[in-house]
Amino acid sequence: MTSKYTHVSPATGNASDRPGVSRRDMLKNLGSGFGTLALASLLNQEGFSGESHIIHHPPRAKRVVQLFMSGAASHLDLWDHKPALEKHHGEKSDFGEHVEAFQNGLGPWMKSPFKFQPYGKSGKAISDAVSPLGDCVDDMAFVHNLVGKTGVHSQATYLQATGFQSPGFPGMGCWISYALGSMNENLPTFVVMPDRRGFASNGPKNWYSAFLPAAHQGTIIRPGTQRPISDLFPPKKSYVSRASDQAAIDLLGKLNRAHQQRRQEDSRLEARIRSYELAAEMQLSAPEALDLSKEPQHIFKLYGLDHGASSFSKEINEVEETEYFGRKCLIARRLLERGVRFVQIWSGNDNSFPRRNWDSHEDISRDHFPLARGMARGAAGLIQDLKQRDMLNDTIILWTTEFGRMPSTQGSKGRDHNPYVFTNWLCGGGIRGGTTYGPSDQWGYKPLDRDNPTQVYDIHATILHLLGIDHTQLVVRNNGIDRRLTDVHGHVIHDLLA
Repeated sequence: MTSKYTHVSPATGNASDRPGVSRRDMLKNLGSGFGTLALASLLNQEGFSGESHIIHHPPRAKRVVQLFMSGAASHLDLWDHKPALEKHHGEKSDFGEHVEAFQNGLGPWMKSPFKFQPYGKSGKAISDAVSPLGDCVDDMAFVHNLVGKTGVHSQATYLQATGFQSPGFPGMGCWISYALGSMNENLPTFVVMPDRRGFASNGPKNWYSAFLPAAHQGTIIRPGTQRPISDLFPPKKSYVSRASDQAAIDLLGKLNRAHQQRRQEDSRLEARIRSYELAAEMQLSAPEALDLSKEPQHIFKLYGLDHGASSFSKEINEVEETEYFGRKCLIARRLLERGVRFVQIWSGNDNSFPRRNWDSHEDISRDHFPLARGMARGAAGLIQDLKQRDMLNDTIILWTTEFGRMPSTQGSKGRDHNPYVFTNWLCGGGIRGGTTYGPSDQWGYKPLDRDNPTQVYDIHATILHLLGIDHTQLVVRNNGIDRRLTDVHGHVIHDLLA
């Protein structure tokens, strides 16, 4: 039987009929005429020409920003207004069925501590905690019937980040980097900006390349720190000189070439060589991309970075969250306009006390409000900035979290995990703004239409579709199994498309 897929070697990530010649051998032995054409083709296949090489239909978008709220942000307190909870606040919760809580979150019904009000021509109601995004709702599409598979943070985070709830699978940014290649040889294709306080559940495995070529894994950047990119430059007080650095690179190159000649099918060394080359290019390009000194004051104000504070309270607070999240959003815009394909921004670290993430078991108001305000100010700045630069029309923004939170209380002020329904929103890049899709039930406990929920596979399929990729054909054979970002699931949500 002939497969409809283009099968790909797990070791190299290249089509199985591609010549067994490394890019550097090609460069070394290149003559002229047809050799030049072959080189151009190979560079294009590997994504170094700046043009796409896995495209199934005309794309609407070419870049993606993923905003990931680690710890499970509450849909009920940000995006999904539930008048029934306001009416029945404090009454004994009755779900009409057996409910399996993660901890002990089956107290009375609990209304949001935040006020909801409508915004924009669409009249979409969002809470005061995210009111800075009120001016953007007509550009946003909300999906309120998203369901997960587990209430465990690590597995649920994997599912949203990689399409699988177990480790060993590439992140979404890796798949997109692999499929579309680079638009700029001087910067990474896939950039990750973690929370300043630490990694979310699973850490770097959320953006790990797994069985895709290692060159497609996410590159970590930490804006606002003394060393935003680890090991890009030697320490200031170092015995490393320009001459010794170059000598080391020359020796390393000689050893790498000898090693690679004996292991033609192993992509890891090729990826490592490319990473060294990219690091050298980034020594020139990255400092400029991360330098905000030439941004005008009105741009700082747009992202909430005009607060003037140089130190922050030990308590979690709105100004500090705005500073760090807004700065990452501004850096994201600068990276996108310089050709970075996929940017992932994280808010919240893995479980810690006092809460520094969205896992608000104890107090929704205390924990969610500063995180939400900082996120909303930065995200609104990013949307408006991209829009005024005519970049929003080909940039997709996805806001997600690993699951939602319960409509009943845990303790007196918190909410337990709710994997049964939660919210994503998308914006730009061919998304139909002012859209609310797939309602949850009156309590925000499960989808209103329980037989037809939205799953993460549908979100991923829709994003790939807008990038010009048929999600069923972006397939890599690994260990004898055809693997793809959407596993064996996923449907494009046409109601979200402009």
